[in-house]
Amino acid sequence: MRTRGAGGEPAGLPAEVTSFVGRRHELAELKRLLGTSHVVTVVGAGGVGKTRLALRAAEEVRRSFPGGVRLVELAALEDPALLVQAVGEALSVTDYSARPPLDALVERLRDRQTLIVLDTCEHVLAQCAMLVDTLVRTLPGLRVLATSRQALGIDGERIVELAPLSTPAPDGDSAVPLAESDAVRLFAERAAAVVPEFEVTEENEEVVAEICRRLDGLPLAIEMAVVRLRALSVRQVLERLDDRFRLLTGGSRAALPRQRTLRALFEWSYELCTEQERLMWQRVSVFAGGLDLEAAEHVCAGDGIAREDVLELVAGLVDKSVLLRRESEGVVRYRLLDTVQRFGRELLAASGDEATLHRRHRDYYRKITSRAWAELFGAAQQAWAERLRRDHANLRKALDWSLREPGEAETGLAMTAELLYHWSGYHLSEGAGWFDRSLAAATEPGEVRAHALWAGAWIALLRDDHATALARLEEATAIAERLGLRVTRGYIAFLSGMAAVCGGDLETGMRRYEEAAAAHRTVGNPIGLALSINRLALANAFLGRPAARDLAEECIALCDLYGEGWHRAYALLALAIDAWRRGDMRAACEMNNESLRYITAVGDQLGMGMNLEVHAWFAADEHRYERAARLLGVVQTSWRAAGARLGEFRYMSGCHDDCVAAAREALGERDFQAETARGAALTRDEALAYALRERTPAAREPAPFEGRITPLTRRETEIAHLVAEGLSNKDIAGRLVISQRTAEGHIEHILDKLGFKSRAQVAAWIKERLSERPDGPAADRADGADGPVSEGRTPATRTT
Repeated sequence: MRTRGAGGEPAGLPAEVTSFVGRRHELAELKRLLGTSHVVTVVGAGGVGKTRLALRAAEEVRRSFPGGVRLVELAALEDPALLVQAVGEALSVTDYSARPPLDALVERLRDRQTLIVLDTCEHVLAQCAMLVDTLVRTLPGLRVLATSRQALGIDGERIVELAPLSTPAPDGDSAVPLAESDAVRLFAERAAAVVPEFEVTEENEEVVAEICRRLDGLPLAIEMAVVRLRALSVRQVLERLDDRFRLLTGGSRAALPRQRTLRALFEWSYELCTEQERLMWQRVSVFAGGLDLEAAEHVCAGDGIAREDVLELVAGLVDKSVLLRRESEGVVRYRLLDTVQRFGRELLAASGDEATLHRRHRDYYRKITSRAWAELFGAAQQAWAERLRRDHANLRKALDWSLREPGEAETGLAMTAELLYHWSGYHLSEGAGWFDRSLAAATEPGEVRAHALWAGAWIALLRDDHATALARLEEATAIAERLGLRVTRGYIAFLSGMAAVCGGDLETGMRRYEEAAAAHRTVGNPIGLALSINRLALANAFLGRPAARDLAEECIALCDLYGEGWHRAYALLALAIDAWRRGDMRAACEMNNESLRYITAVGDQLGMGMNLEVHAWFAADEHRYERAARLLGVVQTSWRAAGARLGEFRYMSGCHDDCVAAAREALGERDFQAETARGAALTRDEALAYALRERTPAAREPAPFEGRITPLTRRETEIAHLVAEGLSNKDIAGRLVISQRTAEGHIEHILDKLGFKSRAQVAAWIKERLSERPDGPAADRADGADGPVSEGRTPATRTT
């Protein structure tokens, strides 16, 4: 409700009755744009907080507009022809002449520096675009701030895309810690208003975080959920979110009808779409975790949508903030917020087309897994690995549907087997579950089952489940013998060797690898041959046998013939170990680095663990014990993430133990544990940079401010020190390998917590804290890869 000013005119903006949470970066950007642009539109999904942000920005720039700041609420306007009159009424334009209302409006605004906030334009978008374009071309002193689910689309318009509030990552390893999540802060503040004794505690913080995640960080949905705390606990609210459209009906009675329930909010968006866009919304909801244009064309076209129209329909849903567009490394993908997707799925179920769309979805991803397997050994290998990682959620959904749908289990089994490298690289535990489930569901003893059995045995061996692996190999052998499956027999020989090595019998394992190599040569299977000889090369390299080099080079030549890199990387690892055994440390490091780069690029967490392990051995051999210990810490994290242990490379455990013993003796138990803990705390990118000895800030030794200064978090403390050094936001982002926006967000939180208004105050505060330390800042040092050598230790030789 608007109030009246002293002159009888509307004061223009409603008073805030609840606190404004977060949005510091967006608010600053909006204020900046209003100073330079005539038209600024805040665009975003329903319930994301566009109106609230626009009103706060308008209030903060009020003094820049002596002609006034006026709010024009359009949500209740049903007849687009009355738009000019509605704007005129909001601006107290009274004109009883016969001239057009637009002329009177222009006359009212002439020679005034005025800001008009046009709120909720999407249902009268075309009329708003024409009116705004006319006004700003006629009135140089006018600024228009619009909110809409779709941009106006006029010349000179600047767009601010408003994302949902930040939510903590599910695994807790996030650039947005739980305590700093704006979504959690909003929940906590609104909950305290509903239930005065409510607090976010250690006992309920994960439940609160999950509610915020499930509601996509949408402020309106969070506020509706909070209302339910009058009758439910936070855990009960979470448990009922699967039926969120029934649960979240507690909006303000003073709100517009579309903002009183979650369903009404999305029904409003749905009504703004064309018939075909509505159909497209329903169909894209069948995807999980996002999609690309090719997937949309294959799954959504037909039965009312022509394939050539899919692009325009996707673009229309992006424009209306139904689909969110994200581009990474040249690949554009689209996703729906979870709540938007659930609304679409309800409509799809009601349409009767749900089963058809699920089958189309599964059939499309069945083709994807088949192509990925067929092109596994070739130049497209890395691209396929990346694509499968991007579509992991869709693959999971296609598998689940296949194993639930009568008569489709064998297709699910085939897909599970074809994803072997996807599972072994980064989803080992999940892959094991899919093999258990699909082998139990599809029991036909044919070629598909034989493939799945040996592939499932491989996954079992990587997880040290020897009994399961041997049982699967035994069944696979029986099928292969009965059906004459020569390729399968070659893989069985390879995996029998792997089982022997895992059991500690290296010599038997090597003989079986040789049998496997011979079998794959005979049938002309390059993948099986590369596997067999690179494992032979690794074993020989470990034993210090000259055959290692010839085997590894043979594998590399084979891989180069096909343009393949994954198996080649393991051969390079063998060459690195061989060079190390021969004392050629420079060659060893160079080859291990090349191997590590490719292994990391394809997401092979298991292989990355091996590369890092070997780098730790190299460091210990050069008496770089801090580096060795830190790399051992990284290895621990890598094995844990892969869900595996040394397994088939257990014969290398002696080198691991020697490395641990040497580092522990040289450093002492306390320093050894500290260094391994530091290594374990590194992110994947930081660990990679450190292992490769790249001169990046992420790979440096911890600075004096590794700890935290209350009330700041560890990351905020680190950033505060960089502010004190005089670094700009851009420089801080570069130093910490984070986005500039993330750096700005951290600085805004620092200012909030400390009650400061400038970076200079932060710098002075940090310097004061450092001066209070008994040892002073000079007592600490950052002795990274190039730091001084500890007394009594041999300096390391540079190999990069």
